[in-house]
Amino acid sequence: MSVVKKFISDTAIYGLTTILSRMLSFLMTPLLTKKFATAVYGVFTNLYAYASMINAILAFGMETTFFRYLQKVEGDKQKVFDTSFFVTIISSALFVLTVLTFANPIGYWLGNGENVAEYVTFVKYFAVILAADALAVVPFAKLRAEGRPIKYGVIKIANILIYVFFILFFLYFLPYLTAEYTFWKEFASGWFREGWLGNVFIANLIASVVTLVMLIPQMISFRFRVDGALIKQMLSYTFPILIANISFIINENLDKMMLPRLIPGERGDSELGIYGAVAKIAVFLNLFVTAFRLGAEPFFFSYSKNENARKTYAMIMEYFIIAMLVVMVGICANIDWLKHFIPSKEGGEQNYWSGLFIVPVLLLNYVLLGVYMNLSVWYKLSDQTRYALYISGIGALATIILNFALIPTYSYVGAAISTTITYLLMVTLSYVWGQKNYSIPYNVKKIAGYMLLGVALAFAAFHLHFWIGNVLFIVFLSIVAYLEKNMLLKVLRRR
Repeated sequence: MSVVKKFISDTAIYGLTTILSRMLSFLMTPLLTKKFATAVYGVFTNLYAYASMINAILAFGMETTFFRYLQKVEGDKQKVFDTSFFVTIISSALFVLTVLTFANPIGYWLGNGENVAEYVTFVKYFAVILAADALAVVPFAKLRAEGRPIKYGVIKIANILIYVFFILFFLYFLPYLTAEYTFWKEFASGWFREGWLGNVFIANLIASVVTLVMLIPQMISFRFRVDGALIKQMLSYTFPILIANISFIINENLDKMMLPRLIPGERGDSELGIYGAVAKIAVFLNLFVTAFRLGAEPFFFSYSKNENARKTYAMIMEYFIIAMLVVMVGICANIDWLKHFIPSKEGGEQNYWSGLFIVPVLLLNYVLLGVYMNLSVWYKLSDQTRYALYISGIGALATIILNFALIPTYSYVGAAISTTITYLLMVTLSYVWGQKNYSIPYNVKKIAGYMLLGVALAFAAFHLHFWIGNVLFIVFLSIVAYLEKNMLLKVLRRR
């Protein structure tokens, strides 16, 4: 039990860090939706969807590969770090050079030929943002491998605090200062544009660069020594993960990229803005999934040689799903007050609340994503990462077909349902292939029972009155507490 408690402890720290940082980011949503019309917020959502895909490419799957090879290359962890960081340096440098060279055609394509100069500026900002974020991946992984979640958390929270500060500064403080004081008016002259979306990207750029500077103590040990044999092995291991990550990002974000093109004009941007805004409410469950991944990945690799490893992985899956379902039901039961984080004008130009009905589906998607991430342990531990390519490739193909089929008619509803179908397919494939190649004794009947009950209560709580919804939430918590009381007592009991 001590091993599980250590896993829970580390995940709790990562979770607290993730929740604090994402909560601060979430609290920016009402400020942004209040400041920008739905069409402008649609541009914001669209660009960050592209950024997510590029992030996966630049990271080159080195985070997972780094953890795997720390276990395989015993006695020379520094060599693993040097090789991993070297790959991200090369990929980041090539990316920045390429983007700056082709900034004009990229900006023209992103803007569909409109506002080209503005899009070119955005492209240049994102080139620096994404390169800085990619260079931070391996140093952050190093902190996790060294068992230093507190320092990891401090830097992550500092990143979001800087981002939030500069958003407030550019969108609210600086306009006031320039109107009241000559010094600030002269300071802002020639570069500052009040109410400009680019101010948000400048805030992100500053936060990403400062974060990279804070990671210098982790990077300073880097040496330009490349072990040819090791880098070949690592690239062979990571390439399927890279393609899988790209395919995964396609599954997660392609709808946000395609919606403005399948529904052209301001309507497409506006509906994407609504979709992107209401999706922020579902971010609470995504926090849990992210926190789990941060704690689980190094744990799964370090614990893989234990004789009870597979039973432990199965147990973690059960309680992870239960926890996700508890969060899902809780969010759905409390949507009546959570929705106020997204200011909206009923029947007006910025009617973001018109998309709230899709929140339960988005939450279900995050539950399925969490299940898939947990299942993926089998091909990472058995060095069969080619299956990641197969599963995510099939998922990406399904996403593309479903988006083309559903978005033109059903808009963001079609996008959300496409994701649900895709994740169900990926979960099924990963489970079936995993049981054949690296069997883990999951309690499928128990998991299925909790899934059916939790999802049913979540959808019911969303559509019923606030108080009735919370009664259902308490009922679900009581059922979980009663059925899992023995396990809860073991975890809580001090030994």
